[in-house]
Amino acid sequence: MASLPRRGLVPPLLWGLSLFLSLPGPVWLQPSPPPQSSPPTELHPCHTCRGLVDSFNKGLERTIRDNFGGGNTAWEEEKLSKYKDSETRLVEVLESVCSKSDFECHRLLELSEELVESWWFHKQQEAPDLFQWLCSDSLKLCCPSGTFGPSCLPCPGGPEKPCGGYGQCEGEGTRGGSGRCDCQAGYGGEACGQCGLGYFEAERNASHLVCSACFGPCARCSGPEESNCLQCKKGWALHHLKCVDIDECGTERASCGANQFCVNTEGSYECRDCAKACLGCMGAGPGRCKKCSPGYQQVGSKCLDVDECETEVCPGENQQCENMEGSYRCVCAEGYKQIEGICVKEQIPGEPPSGPQKPEEGRCLSRGRTGKTLLQAPTGPSPCPWALSA
Repeated sequence: MASLPRRGLVPPLLWGLSLFLSLPGPVWLQPSPPPQSSPPTELHPCHTCRGLVDSFNKGLERTIRDNFGGGNTAWEEEKLSKYKDSETRLVEVLESVCSKSDFECHRLLELSEELVESWWFHKQQEAPDLFQWLCSDSLKLCCPSGTFGPSCLPCPGGPEKPCGGYGQCEGEGTRGGSGRCDCQAGYGGEACGQCGLGYFEAERNASHLVCSACFGPCARCSGPEESNCLQCKKGWALHHLKCVDIDECGTERASCGANQFCVNTEGSYECRDCAKACLGCMGAGPGRCKKCSPGYQQVGSKCLDVDECETEVCPGENQQCENMEGSYRCVCAEGYKQIEGICVKEQIPGEPPSGPQKPEEGRCLSRGRTGKTLLQAPTGPSPCPWALSA
């Protein structure tokens, strides 16, 4: 530190700092927003203050351990009495109280450093708990354990045992939060003093509650057995104190698509796609179709593929039909390949080309007197005048 605090400024500083911290959502305490894909888990300023005080107390332990303990007890006692409350020791502690990357800690320390110095030199004897004096009484960022909110109201269940000891009071120990109880699994109610859905009271006395799980489909029960059900979960019906699965597929409670069928499951149901051969179905496979899809025909009780290749369906020269499930396709016959939509004979290396040939750029094909195909350069205004006349 460059200088000792000016003692006369501490009361007005405390008032101004408290006023600043009482404003809603102080900017200096809001974390920098991370990428939108991962919303921030915002910490209350009280947690920053608590972390600062914890680090400060560790610094006190470290400065005593590092500077003394050499064995000369009389010398150490004399030096310790001077060092214990010295400005030198305070500077050593404050220099390392915040990690380099902890922005919120540095901001809080910058605004409260004179308060910390005031406590160090004047308030330690009457207020030995720095956390209580700084974070709760001076900065009003924190509340006592078991309380929450701006006025430090007691949590449900009381400050001694918030949420009955079976849950977490939202905002406990801070000046924020709603005070609602987030109960542990199996517990419920405003102060977690009841058993939750699917659990029953296995044991209870004035200070203790044990909730155990009901039998699988039971929502409320009097015990762990199947016959102890009092209310069933969704998808189940109570019958003689037992929960029986409801067949949604047989009671028209299911809602499946036009080309799907229903499959009952325990406590629910599933919608599965019909077979490709079906236009609507009552179950799995081509034997449960309501109607056959195009490309299929009913043979007995099943919708089977129609072999379109049994009729002449490929009109192109050198084409052949290839049957497919529910359809067909026309492909070139063996030894032919498709070029610009026409099946032409594949050229075997070393053999002269056969069939229609694509002319080279700037040349035209014509028939000679012998009937052979000739390749010649065009003459006249048209690239291939005889082709135009044809």
